[in-house]
Amino acid sequence: MAGEQTGQERTEQPTARRLQEARRKGQVPRSRELNTMLSLLLAGAALWLLGGPLVADLADVTRAGLAPERALVFDQEQLPAQLMKLIMDALLALAPFLAVTVGAAFAGPLLMGGWSFSLEAMAFKWEKVDPVKGLGRLFSAKALLELVKTLIKFVLLLAVAAVLILAFEREILTLSAIAPNAATARTVDMLLVALLLLSATMALIVAFDVPFELWNHTRQLRMTRQEVRDELKETEGRPEVRQRLRNLQREVSQRRMMEDVATADVVITNPTHVSVALSYANSRGAPTVVALGRDRVALKIREVAGASDVPIYEAPLLARALYATSRIGDEIPPDLYMAVARVLAYLFQLRRSVPTEYVPRPVALDIPEHYSPLMNEEFDDGND
Repeated sequence: MAGEQTGQERTEQPTARRLQEARRKGQVPRSRELNTMLSLLLAGAALWLLGGPLVADLADVTRAGLAPERALVFDQEQLPAQLMKLIMDALLALAPFLAVTVGAAFAGPLLMGGWSFSLEAMAFKWEKVDPVKGLGRLFSAKALLELVKTLIKFVLLLAVAAVLILAFEREILTLSAIAPNAATARTVDMLLVALLLLSATMALIVAFDVPFELWNHTRQLRMTRQEVRDELKETEGRPEVRQRLRNLQREVSQRRMMEDVATADVVITNPTHVSVALSYANSRGAPTVVALGRDRVALKIREVAGASDVPIYEAPLLARALYATSRIGDEIPPDLYMAVARVLAYLFQLRRSVPTEYVPRPVALDIPEHYSPLMNEEFDDGND
């Protein structure tokens, strides 16, 4: 066992991948007692519902087999055909009852663990015929537990059988003294009672066995912490690989963002620590954030904006508010509409003015006061 080899205890619950691999190998929780109980219970129900027609059909088959016509007995050509017909009639009479019992055999695995077909579990393995390992399995704790379960089941079923025999003792002895049809009907009734009582007894065993088998299945698949870490590395990649992928994704995202800076209408700065690029011409409503960043990313945004002739406007409080409340692709918050509109109006007037014309900058941008705590917490660069 891997846990024994590494010296670690299996304290971790099995992962979804571990459970899936166990199912692929045919290792699923099973309860033989559940299968037995369902078989007895459904057989009793089938006997109760189909007992009358079944007994009548089998009686006709038996009567035809024990009292054939005289000419048929001495006809060697028709006798085999008649025998085959009796066999087919008996099988047809038993078919509904057999179908129920076969369905019960499939219902048990379906209710516990689900159906599982594994070629790997059916493959020949030398360890299965190894006498040393066979002795180890024979004297293992699991074998001892199975022995205890078998003894408990044997004692309970023996007690129920003894009670049934004592209860039906007189009726069993008097069956030969009554009419065959009545004796057959009474026998079916006694079998039905016996099956139901045995099913109830098995239900007591199943109530203990099913939770135990589920617990034992999970216990056998428990993992060490090292196995969990190794599986995490296999499924999600090693930490350095994941970090490399995140770096590549960040680089691609930043490259795409820098390409969008060239299409912006204005870049609002802090002026050195924060840059937010806004686009109004391509948006259907309010201005949209096409790029934002701080420190090195902010410097790169300003460089791209300068190379693309995108206006750069220094407004520390507005830049902080936009950076703190916006994401790329989002429209600016409604309570910053007026401040951004004054910046865009100023740039629009500046763009339409002649070189000798003076266009005054907005004196105040009216940033709502509720942004102040958030901005003070996230930024402290002294550029207010």
